Amino acid sequence: MSRTNLSPDDARTLRFDIEEFNTEYARRLDELDVDSWCECFTEDGFYRITARENYDDGFPVGLVWCEGKPMLKDRAAAVKTTMVYAPRYLRHYTSNVRVVGVDADGTIRSESNYLVVETLMEDKTRIFQAGRYIDQFVRDGDALLLKSRDCIYDSLLIPNDVVYPV
Repeated sequence: MSRTNLSPDDARTLRFDIEEFNTEYARRLDELDVDSWCECFTEDGFYRITARENYDDGFPVGLVWCEGKPMLKDRAAAVKTTMVYAPRYLRHYTSNVRVVGVDADGTIRSESNYLVVETLMEDKTRIFQAGRYIDQFVRDGDALLLKSRDCIYDSLLIPNDVVYPV
């Protein structure tokens, strides 16, 4: 069961908490700290990057698919040690956070827009990906953790070198 009729104060507080979470999430990725990125998730956390068309049509396929913290840590280890890619800088931007609801078990559902800008060392800066996050958060004490993050990109064509999380 979902409670979508939050009081304005409760919705504002949740939105602020999610914006603070997204700011820290972006900082970790902008610093290319994929190890601490994994700590943004619950032990059974889910992370997927998928095309808007796939999401809208209900296809579960994802460009990146991680179920549980062990898979997230494997992704982080691959980025750090086994993948070969050109050095780059990233900047993550999130906006328009909207609290969708709070489930009976306390799971907070939200959506927000994201934009990732990428600069390769010997190339110009480009928009790498734009889309929306569809999130489920749980509280761990005062902190929020992601139970699920779907990164749904709008672009029809994306670069073939998705290295870092979005």
